Amino acid sequence: MTQSDGVGVTGVASKLDDLRAWFAPLSGVVVAYSGGTDSTLVAAVAAAALGDRALAVTAASPSLPPGELPEARRVANLIGVRHRIVRTRETEKAEYLANEPDRCYHCRTEVYDVLARVAEEAGGAVVVSGTNVDDLGDHRPGLLAAEERGVRHPLVETGFSKADVREAARTLGLPTWNKPSSACLSTRIPYGVRITVDDLRKVGRAERLLKELGFLQCRVRVHGEIARIEVELEDIPRLAEPLVRARVLEGLRGLGYRYVALDLEGFRSGSMNPEGAL
Repeated sequence: MTQSDGVGVTGVASKLDDLRAWFAPLSGVVVAYSGGTDSTLVAAVAAAALGDRALAVTAASPSLPPGELPEARRVANLIGVRHRIVRTRETEKAEYLANEPDRCYHCRTEVYDVLARVAEEAGGAVVVSGTNVDDLGDHRPGLLAAEERGVRHPLVETGFSKADVREAARTLGLPTWNKPSSACLSTRIPYGVRITVDDLRKVGRAERLLKELGFLQCRVRVHGEIARIEVELEDIPRLAEPLVRARVLEGLRGLGYRYVALDLEGFRSGSMNPEGAL
C-alpha cells in the first residue's frame, strides 16, 4: 500500500468518503475557518458536498497573526467556498486579557457566539470546526466552549488524525496540505502575564520578520524584555549565521525587546501550556 508520512492512502480515501457522507444530510454549515490545514480540509469537503450551503467564516482580531487573513481569503477563493470575515472582540474581554490557563475558553466563547449568530442568519446552519483527534489530548479549554455551544467536529467524528488531515489535503490538491501550524498570538505570552493589544502587535511583527527571512515555522515567545525565538531544529544554524542574526537582532530590538534569545530546544507547539511552559 502506498503511504505518505506513514499514512495509508487507502485509509485516508475511506475517511474522506466518510467525511463527505458526514456533510451530506446537513442543510447548511458554517465552518470556523482559519485558513490552516485542518479548517481548509473541512471547508473544501463541505463546499463540495453542500455547495453554497457551506460558508467559511474567518474571525479577525488583533490576536490573528499578520498575513493569515489575506491568505485565508485567497485559499477560500481557490477551493471555491463562500467566505466571510467577521470581527471578534476577545481582546476587549477582561477574562481573556487576564491570560489565565482558561484564556482559550474565553476566546472561543466569543468566536463561537459570533459564528452562532452567522449560522442563525443562514437559516440554522450547523457550526463546525477543524479540530482533529490529535487535538483532544492537548491543553485546549476552547473545546469546552465548543461543547457548550453545540459546535460539531467532523474530523473528530470521522477519525482524522493530523497526519490523516495532511494526507487527505495533499490528495485533494489543497495548497495548505503542508502549511506550518499557526496559533493565536496570545499563546506567545506566559499565562498569568496580562495581555495587551500592543504586545500582540509586536510579537506579530517579530514573527513576520522571521517568516520574511525564510523561517516559516517559528514562534517568538515573550518573557518581559526577552524575546525567545523558536525555529525548527534544522533552521537553528541558519538563524545563527552572522548576517541573519544581525537582521533579527536589529528587527526585534527595534520593536522594543531588550534581549533576543534563541531557544536551543527548537520549535514545539504548546511550549507555553501549563505542562510545557519553561
